[in-house]
Amino acid sequence: MYIFKYFDIISELIDKYPKRVEKMIEKQAKLGLIEKYLTIWIALCIVIGLLLGRFAPGVGEYLDSLKFAQISIPIGVCLFFMMYPTVLGIAFGDVKKAAKNPRPIMFTVFANWVIAPALMTLLANIFLAGHPDYIAGVILLGLSPCTAMVMWWMLLAKGDMAQGLINTAVNAVLMIILYAPMAAFYLGVSGIPVPWDLIFMSVLLFILVPVGAGAMTRRVLIPSKGQVWFDNVYRKKMGEISFVALLITLIVLFSLQGNIILGNPLLVLFIAVPNLLHYSIMIAWTYLTGWFLGWDYPTAIDCTLIGSSSHFEVAIAVATTIYGIGSGAALATVIGPLFEVPLMLSLVRLGLNTCGYFPRRSGPKKEEKML
Repeated sequence: MYIFKYFDIISELIDKYPKRVEKMIEKQAKLGLIEKYLTIWIALCIVIGLLLGRFAPGVGEYLDSLKFAQISIPIGVCLFFMMYPTVLGIAFGDVKKAAKNPRPIMFTVFANWVIAPALMTLLANIFLAGHPDYIAGVILLGLSPCTAMVMWWMLLAKGDMAQGLINTAVNAVLMIILYAPMAAFYLGVSGIPVPWDLIFMSVLLFILVPVGAGAMTRRVLIPSKGQVWFDNVYRKKMGEISFVALLITLIVLFSLQGNIILGNPLLVLFIAVPNLLHYSIMIAWTYLTGWFLGWDYPTAIDCTLIGSSSHFEVAIAVATTIYGIGSGAALATVIGPLFEVPLMLSLVRLGLNTCGYFPRRSGPKKEEKML
Protein backbone atom coordinates (compact mmCIF):
# COMPACT_ATOMS: atom_id res chain seq x y z
CA MET A 1 0.00 0.00 0.00
CA TYR A 2 2.66 2.48 1.06
CA ILE A 3 4.90 1.62 -1.84
CA PHE A 4 2.19 2.60 -4.33
CA LYS A 5 1.56 5.83 -2.44
CA TYR A 6 5.28 6.58 -2.66
CA PHE A 7 5.23 6.07 -6.43
CA ASP A 8 2.18 8.32 -6.71
CA ILE A 9 4.06 11.12 -4.93
CA ILE A 10 7.08 10.69 -7.22
CA SER A 11 4.81 10.74 -10.27
CA GLU A 12 3.16 13.97 -9.10
CA LEU A 13 6.54 15.62 -8.60
CA ILE A 14 7.67 14.60 -12.09
CA ASP A 15 4.45 15.97 -13.61
CA LYS A 16 4.65 19.21 -11.64
CA TYR A 17 8.38 19.90 -11.96
CA PRO A 18 9.52 18.10 -15.15
CA LYS A 19 12.43 20.44 -15.91
CA ARG A 20 13.83 20.27 -12.40
CA VAL A 21 13.63 16.47 -12.26
CA GLU A 22 15.24 16.24 -15.70
CA LYS A 23 18.12 18.48 -14.57
CA MET A 24 18.64 16.41 -11.43
CA ILE A 25 18.76 13.17 -13.42
CA GLU A 26 21.19 14.62 -15.96
CA LYS A 27 23.42 15.96 -13.18
CA GLN A 28 23.56 12.61 -11.40
CA ALA A 29 24.27 10.78 -14.65
CA LYS A 30 27.27 12.99 -15.33
CA LEU A 31 28.81 12.45 -11.91
CA GLY A 32 31.51 9.83 -11.54
CA LEU A 33 31.84 7.43 -8.63
CA ILE A 34 34.10 9.80 -6.70
CA GLU A 35 31.94 12.90 -7.11
CA LYS A 36 28.65 11.08 -6.51
CA TYR A 37 29.82 9.49 -3.26
CA LEU A 38 32.31 12.15 -2.19
CA THR A 39 31.07 12.31 1.42
CA ILE A 40 31.38 8.54 1.80
CA TRP A 41 34.90 8.52 0.33
CA ILE A 42 36.01 11.31 2.66
CA ALA A 43 34.53 9.57 5.71
CA LEU A 44 36.19 6.31 4.70
CA CYS A 45 39.61 7.94 4.29
CA ILE A 46 39.29 9.69 7.67
CA VAL A 47 38.55 6.34 9.31
CA ILE A 48 41.46 4.68 7.52
CA GLY A 49 43.80 7.47 8.65
CA LEU A 50 42.62 7.25 12.25
CA LEU A 51 43.02 3.47 12.31
CA LEU A 52 46.51 3.71 10.84
CA GLY A 53 47.50 6.27 13.46
CA ARG A 54 46.06 4.12 16.24
CA PHE A 55 47.20 0.62 15.27
CA ALA A 56 50.18 1.38 13.02
CA PRO A 57 51.65 4.57 14.52
CA GLY A 58 54.95 3.92 12.79
CA VAL A 59 53.33 4.79 9.46
CA GLY A 60 52.28 8.23 10.67
CA GLU A 61 55.65 8.84 12.34
CA TYR A 62 57.50 7.98 9.14
CA LEU A 63 55.27 10.20 6.99
CA ASP A 64 55.68 13.02 9.51
CA SER A 65 59.46 12.72 9.26
CA LEU A 66 59.38 13.47 5.52
CA LYS A 67 59.60 17.26 5.65
CA PHE A 68 61.16 20.10 3.74
CA ALA A 69 61.12 23.66 5.14
CA GLN A 70 58.67 22.39 7.83
CA ILE A 71 56.17 21.25 5.16
CA SER A 72 55.19 17.60 5.07
CA ILE A 73 56.38 16.31 1.70
CA PRO A 74 53.49 13.81 1.24
CA ILE A 75 50.88 16.44 2.16
CA GLY A 76 52.70 19.11 0.13
CA VAL A 77 52.69 16.95 -3.01
CA CYS A 78 49.01 16.13 -2.56
CA LEU A 79 48.11 19.78 -1.94
CA PHE A 80 49.89 20.78 -5.14
CA PHE A 81 47.88 18.27 -7.15
CA MET A 82 44.75 19.57 -5.45
CA MET A 83 45.63 23.18 -6.31
CA TYR A 84 46.81 22.78 -9.90
CA PRO A 85 43.49 21.47 -11.30
CA THR A 86 41.57 24.22 -9.48
CA VAL A 87 43.44 26.99 -11.35
CA LEU A 88 43.32 25.36 -14.79
CA GLY A 89 39.96 26.97 -15.50
CA ILE A 90 41.11 30.48 -14.54
CA ALA A 91 41.93 32.73 -17.48
CA PHE A 92 44.24 35.72 -17.00
CA GLY A 93 41.44 38.06 -18.02
CA ASP A 94 39.27 36.71 -15.19
CA VAL A 95 42.02 37.45 -12.66
CA LYS A 96 42.39 41.04 -13.94
CA LYS A 97 38.64 41.53 -13.68
CA ALA A 98 38.54 40.11 -10.15
CA ALA A 99 41.39 42.38 -9.04
CA LYS A 100 39.26 45.41 -9.95
CA ASN A 101 36.61 44.39 -7.40
CA PRO A 102 38.07 45.40 -4.00
CA ARG A 103 35.03 44.75 -1.79
CA PRO A 104 35.43 40.95 -1.46
CA ILE A 105 39.15 41.40 -0.86
CA MET A 106 38.57 43.97 1.90
CA PHE A 107 35.87 41.76 3.40
CA THR A 108 38.10 38.68 3.69
CA VAL A 109 40.93 40.78 5.13
CA PHE A 110 38.53 42.14 7.77
CA ALA A 111 37.20 38.65 8.55
CA ASN A 112 40.63 37.01 8.80
CA TRP A 113 42.63 39.68 10.57
CA VAL A 114 40.08 41.59 12.69
CA ILE A 115 37.18 39.29 13.58
CA ALA A 116 38.72 35.78 13.52
CA PRO A 117 41.64 36.37 15.96
CA ALA A 118 39.50 38.28 18.47
CA LEU A 119 36.68 35.71 18.30
CA MET A 120 39.02 32.72 18.72
CA THR A 121 40.79 34.40 21.65
CA LEU A 122 37.45 35.06 23.38
CA LEU A 123 36.17 31.51 22.85
CA ALA A 124 39.48 29.94 23.92
CA ASN A 125 39.54 31.87 27.18
CA ILE A 126 35.92 31.00 27.93
CA PHE A 127 36.01 27.26 27.23
CA LEU A 128 39.66 26.42 27.94
CA ALA A 129 40.13 28.54 31.06
CA GLY A 130 42.93 27.21 33.24
CA HIS A 131 44.76 25.58 30.32
CA PRO A 132 47.08 28.26 28.89
CA ASP A 133 48.84 25.87 26.49
CA TYR A 134 45.60 24.83 24.84
CA ILE A 135 44.47 28.46 24.68
CA ALA A 136 47.70 29.46 22.93
CA GLY A 137 47.36 26.71 20.32
CA VAL A 138 43.76 27.55 19.53
CA ILE A 139 44.62 31.26 19.19
CA LEU A 140 47.44 30.44 16.76
CA LEU A 141 44.91 28.60 14.59
CA GLY A 142 42.62 31.62 14.60
CA LEU A 143 45.49 33.77 13.36
CA SER A 144 46.23 31.57 10.33
CA PRO A 145 43.98 32.12 7.29
CA CYS A 146 44.06 29.24 4.84
CA THR A 147 46.10 29.71 1.66
CA ALA A 148 46.12 26.17 0.26
CA MET A 149 43.23 23.71 0.51
CA VAL A 150 40.65 26.52 0.48
CA MET A 151 40.94 26.78 -3.31
CA TRP A 152 39.83 23.18 -3.62
CA TRP A 153 36.76 23.83 -1.46
CA MET A 154 35.94 26.80 -3.70
CA LEU A 155 36.06 24.53 -6.74
CA LEU A 156 33.68 22.05 -5.11
CA ALA A 157 31.31 24.81 -4.04
CA LYS A 158 31.31 26.37 -7.54
CA GLY A 159 32.79 29.65 -6.34
CA ASP A 160 34.47 32.37 -8.38
CA MET A 161 37.94 30.87 -8.77
CA ALA A 162 39.55 34.05 -10.09
CA GLN A 163 38.21 36.13 -7.21
CA GLY A 164 39.14 33.38 -4.77
CA LEU A 165 42.70 33.30 -6.08
CA ILE A 166 43.09 37.07 -5.59
CA ASN A 167 41.63 36.90 -2.07
CA THR A 168 43.88 33.99 -1.13
CA ALA A 169 47.01 35.66 -2.48
CA VAL A 170 46.30 38.90 -0.59
CA ASN A 171 45.85 37.01 2.68
CA ALA A 172 49.07 35.09 2.05
CA VAL A 173 50.99 38.35 1.72
CA LEU A 174 49.33 39.77 4.83
CA MET A 175 50.33 36.67 6.77
CA ILE A 176 53.97 37.57 6.19
CA ILE A 177 53.37 41.10 7.49
CA LEU A 178 50.80 40.62 10.26
CA TYR A 179 51.30 37.15 11.73
CA ALA A 180 54.12 37.99 14.16
CA PRO A 181 52.69 41.24 15.61
CA MET A 182 49.17 39.75 15.84
CA ALA A 183 50.47 36.62 17.60
CA ALA A 184 52.52 38.76 19.99
CA PHE A 185 49.46 40.89 20.79
CA TYR A 186 46.98 38.05 21.41
CA LEU A 187 49.42 35.69 23.16
CA GLY A 188 51.17 38.36 25.15
CA VAL A 189 54.51 36.88 24.13
CA SER A 190 57.29 38.99 22.69
CA GLY A 191 59.64 37.88 19.94
CA ILE A 192 57.24 35.51 18.20
CA PRO A 193 59.31 33.36 15.80
CA VAL A 194 57.77 33.64 12.36
CA PRO A 195 58.33 30.54 10.19
CA TRP A 196 59.42 32.56 7.16
CA ASP A 197 60.59 29.47 5.26
CA LEU A 198 57.26 27.72 5.82
CA ILE A 199 55.19 30.74 4.75
CA PHE A 200 57.41 31.34 1.73
CA MET A 201 57.26 27.69 0.65
CA SER A 202 53.47 27.64 1.16
CA VAL A 203 52.98 30.68 -1.05
CA LEU A 204 55.42 29.28 -3.63
CA LEU A 205 54.08 25.71 -3.76
CA PHE A 206 50.37 26.33 -3.26
CA ILE A 207 49.86 29.63 -5.09
CA LEU A 208 52.70 30.71 -7.40
CA VAL A 209 53.70 27.32 -8.84
CA PRO A 210 50.15 25.98 -9.46
CA VAL A 211 49.03 29.32 -10.95
CA GLY A 212 52.11 29.48 -13.18
CA ALA A 213 51.72 25.85 -14.24
CA GLY A 214 48.02 26.37 -14.94
CA ALA A 215 48.64 29.49 -17.04
CA MET A 216 51.39 27.74 -19.02
CA THR A 217 49.19 24.68 -19.57
CA ARG A 218 46.34 26.83 -20.91
CA ARG A 219 48.73 28.71 -23.18
CA VAL A 220 50.14 25.51 -24.69
CA LEU A 221 47.16 23.13 -24.81
CA ILE A 222 44.23 25.37 -25.79
CA PRO A 223 45.80 26.62 -29.08
CA SER A 224 47.00 23.13 -30.01
CA LYS A 225 44.11 20.95 -28.81
CA GLY A 226 41.21 23.40 -28.65
CA GLN A 227 39.03 24.70 -25.82
CA VAL A 228 36.55 21.81 -26.00
CA TRP A 229 39.25 19.13 -25.59
CA PHE A 230 40.89 21.15 -22.82
CA ASP A 231 37.65 21.48 -20.83
CA ASN A 232 36.13 18.05 -21.47
CA VAL A 233 39.21 15.82 -21.49
CA TYR A 234 42.25 17.37 -19.84
CA ARG A 235 40.54 19.30 -17.04
CA LYS A 236 38.23 16.36 -16.34
CA LYS A 237 41.18 13.98 -15.97
CA MET A 238 43.07 16.42 -13.76
CA GLY A 239 39.93 16.85 -11.66
CA GLU A 240 39.92 13.11 -10.98
CA ILE A 241 43.56 13.33 -9.89
CA SER A 242 42.61 16.22 -7.62
CA PHE A 243 39.96 14.12 -5.88
CA VAL A 244 42.45 11.30 -5.32
CA ALA A 245 44.98 13.80 -3.92
CA LEU A 246 42.38 15.03 -1.42
CA LEU A 247 41.64 11.51 -0.22
CA ILE A 248 45.34 10.69 0.21
CA THR A 249 45.81 13.99 2.09
CA LEU A 250 43.06 13.03 4.53
CA ILE A 251 44.58 9.60 5.16
CA VAL A 252 48.02 11.10 5.82
CA LEU A 253 46.68 13.98 7.94
CA PHE A 254 44.55 11.80 10.20
CA SER A 255 47.19 9.07 10.49
CA LEU A 256 49.59 11.60 12.03
CA GLN A 257 47.35 12.07 15.09
CA GLY A 258 45.09 9.02 15.00
CA ASN A 259 46.67 7.57 18.14
CA ILE A 260 46.00 10.74 20.16
CA ILE A 261 42.48 11.22 18.81
CA LEU A 262 41.28 7.67 19.47
CA GLY A 263 43.29 7.35 22.69
CA ASN A 264 42.00 10.60 24.26
CA PRO A 265 38.58 11.31 22.72
CA LEU A 266 37.36 13.42 25.67
CA LEU A 267 40.46 15.63 25.53
CA VAL A 268 40.00 16.05 21.79
CA LEU A 269 36.37 17.09 22.25
CA PHE A 270 37.35 19.47 25.06
CA ILE A 271 39.87 21.29 22.87
CA ALA A 272 37.56 21.15 19.86
CA VAL A 273 34.70 23.12 21.45
CA PRO A 274 36.12 26.63 20.82
CA ASN A 275 37.28 25.55 17.35
CA LEU A 276 33.85 24.28 16.36
CA LEU A 277 32.14 27.39 17.68
CA HIS A 278 34.67 29.60 15.92
CA TYR A 279 34.18 27.90 12.56
CA SER A 280 30.39 27.92 12.94
CA ILE A 281 30.18 31.60 13.87
CA MET A 282 32.58 32.66 11.11
CA ILE A 283 30.64 30.64 8.53
CA ALA A 284 27.29 32.04 9.65
CA TRP A 285 28.12 35.74 9.68
CA THR A 286 30.31 35.81 6.55
CA TYR A 287 27.79 33.89 4.43
CA LEU A 288 24.83 35.93 5.67
CA THR A 289 26.75 39.18 5.20
CA GLY A 290 27.42 38.28 1.57
CA TRP A 291 23.69 37.68 1.15
CA PHE A 292 22.70 40.96 2.83
CA LEU A 293 25.21 42.88 0.70
CA GLY A 294 23.52 41.54 -2.44
CA TRP A 295 26.58 39.67 -3.72
CA ASP A 296 26.24 36.83 -6.17
CA TYR A 297 26.68 33.30 -4.82
CA PRO A 298 30.22 32.60 -6.15
CA THR A 299 31.57 35.74 -4.45
CA ALA A 300 29.73 35.07 -1.18
CA ILE A 301 30.87 31.45 -0.90
CA ASP A 302 34.47 32.44 -1.68
CA CYS A 303 34.52 34.97 1.15
CA THR A 304 32.90 32.49 3.55
CA LEU A 305 35.38 29.71 2.79
CA ILE A 306 38.42 31.97 3.10
CA GLY A 307 37.09 33.70 6.19
CA SER A 308 36.35 30.49 8.10
CA SER A 309 39.25 28.15 7.25
CA SER A 310 42.78 28.03 8.69
CA HIS A 311 46.38 27.38 7.63
CA PHE A 312 47.17 24.70 10.18
CA GLU A 313 50.77 24.12 9.01
CA VAL A 314 51.83 27.61 10.08
CA ALA A 315 50.02 27.33 13.41
CA ILE A 316 51.61 23.95 14.16
CA ALA A 317 55.09 25.21 13.26
CA VAL A 318 54.83 28.27 15.51
CA ALA A 319 53.31 26.31 18.42
CA THR A 320 56.04 23.68 18.19
CA THR A 321 58.79 26.30 18.08
CA ILE A 322 57.49 28.33 21.03
CA TYR A 323 56.02 25.69 23.33
CA GLY A 324 57.61 22.41 22.20
CA ILE A 325 56.49 19.47 20.09
CA GLY A 326 54.84 17.65 23.00
CA SER A 327 53.05 20.70 24.38
CA GLY A 328 49.33 21.27 24.74
CA ALA A 329 49.63 24.17 22.30
CA ALA A 330 51.01 21.89 19.58
CA LEU A 331 48.25 19.36 20.26
CA ALA A 332 45.55 22.05 20.01
CA THR A 333 46.83 23.24 16.62
CA VAL A 334 46.64 19.68 15.29
CA ILE A 335 43.12 18.95 16.54
CA GLY A 336 41.57 22.05 14.96
CA PRO A 337 41.95 21.13 11.29
CA LEU A 338 40.69 17.60 11.93
CA PHE A 339 37.25 19.11 12.52
CA GLU A 340 37.71 21.74 9.84
CA VAL A 341 37.63 19.23 6.96
CA PRO A 342 34.11 17.89 7.72
CA LEU A 343 32.93 21.44 8.40
CA MET A 344 34.26 22.76 5.10
CA LEU A 345 32.60 19.86 3.28
CA SER A 346 29.34 20.68 5.07
CA LEU A 347 29.74 24.32 4.03
CA VAL A 348 30.16 23.22 0.41
CA ARG A 349 26.90 21.27 0.65
CA LEU A 350 25.17 24.23 2.30
CA GLY A 351 26.36 26.56 -0.45
CA LEU A 352 25.20 24.31 -3.27
CA ASN A 353 21.79 23.87 -1.64
CA THR A 354 21.25 27.60 -1.03
CA CYS A 355 22.93 29.16 -4.07
CA GLY A 356 19.52 29.92 -5.60
CA TYR A 357 18.90 32.54 -2.90
CA PHE A 358 21.72 34.74 -4.22
CA PRO A 359 21.77 37.59 -4.97
CA ARG A 360 19.34 38.83 -2.33
CA ARG A 361 17.63 41.40 -4.55
CA SER A 362 16.25 38.82 -6.95
CA GLY A 363 15.46 36.17 -4.34
CA PRO A 364 15.25 32.45 -5.07
CA LYS A 365 13.99 31.46 -8.46
CA LYS A 366 11.23 28.90 -8.57
CA GLU A 367 13.26 26.64 -10.81
CA GLU A 368 16.13 26.62 -8.32
CA LYS A 369 14.25 25.73 -5.13
CA MET A 370 14.84 22.31 -3.67
CA LEU A 371 12.25 19.58 -4.21
